[in-house]
Amino acid sequence: MAFSERVSRLKSSLIREILAAAQRPEVMSFAGGLPAEVMLPKVEWDEMPLSLGQYGMSEGEPVLREALAAEARALGLECEASQVLVVSGSQQTLDLAAKLYIDKGTEILLEAPTYLAALQIFQLFGADCLTVAQEADGPNLAQLRNRLEQHRPAFIYLIPTFQNPSAVRYSEAKRAAVAALLDEFGVTLIEDEPYRELTFDGGSAKPIAARLKKASWIYTGTVSKTLLPGLRVGYLIASADLFPHLLKLKQSADLHTNRIGQWQALQWIGSQKYQQHLSELRDFYRQRRDAFQLALEEHFADLAEWNMPQGGLFFWLTLKQPLDTRSLLNEALANDVAFMPGEPFFPEPDKHHGHLRLNFSHIDPARLDEGLKRLAAVVRRAQMERAA
Repeated sequence: MAFSERVSRLKSSLIREILAAAQRPEVMSFAGGLPAEVMLPKVEWDEMPLSLGQYGMSEGEPVLREALAAEARALGLECEASQVLVVSGSQQTLDLAAKLYIDKGTEILLEAPTYLAALQIFQLFGADCLTVAQEADGPNLAQLRNRLEQHRPAFIYLIPTFQNPSAVRYSEAKRAAVAALLDEFGVTLIEDEPYRELTFDGGSAKPIAARLKKASWIYTGTVSKTLLPGLRVGYLIASADLFPHLLKLKQSADLHTNRIGQWQALQWIGSQKYQQHLSELRDFYRQRRDAFQLALEEHFADLAEWNMPQGGLFFWLTLKQPLDTRSLLNEALANDVAFMPGEPFFPEPDKHHGHLRLNFSHIDPARLDEGLKRLAAVVRRAQMERAA
């Protein structure tokens, strides 16, 4: 069939396939980055104006854009509402950025590991994905400088706060150093911040985009992790040179983001009830994180190493005896356990065996211990068979 050339690079999403396979109620899933359903806030619709059923502005609802700009300025990001574009989940930001920058063979720079769906989008458009190794406090700076000296990437895509999948939060020193390097080499930053609000130690940090003096930037976030994923409301804020192009791309993609979802998001953002909800959410997820840590110590201490996340939704495990964790999926599902293999989070998955991403936010605590016990047993059997 006469499909476009890029369709030859089209890959299915492994995480979506795993989630589909894990729909059976008996499956204990650590796979997706799903919020806990008991913490989804109760929302009201009675006050919504009927006029929101009409077509809207491509940029987004003006009052919501003002609110998002105010939130960003409070973080230290100098911006106006005219730089805010409301998108259909922050995933759309990555699609728009790919359309703006990537032709077949375009070099871009990523953390290793990086967000699976971002990798899927960038590779679909034909990007040559260069990587920088992730350390406990952010990227390896010597490697980053080397990449920038040897290449001219169209942009660098970073998740500095509770990174998906590694849960790493960049240190102040790494944030400042990354910003300085991007200014020095004139490389555009795409900064993805879906987990910023889910901090368990109260820590916060100025975005890298707010530290830039010369380089162009796109800063993106979402309400999917703090309110309702089903609203599909995200946003991007872009430097003035990029915003007009992103707006035109948005107009060609979907005209405008769901106005009903935008209205609901506006009922929360900047409000006291939102701050109260975030406080309760952090306490709830902190308790789940702590319970998960104890269960991991019980069942995985001899199998893997990990750092306890200070925010976000994930643990990132590195097996002491590496194997291709994708090979564990079928047996895990046969034992009613789902998890996310680590290999797909790298542009070259076959060179990065031995990692698992485990979500701690969604699973019922009553099933947590049994689920990790079964998963650990699957890993042990595979390692024994390999050694035999």
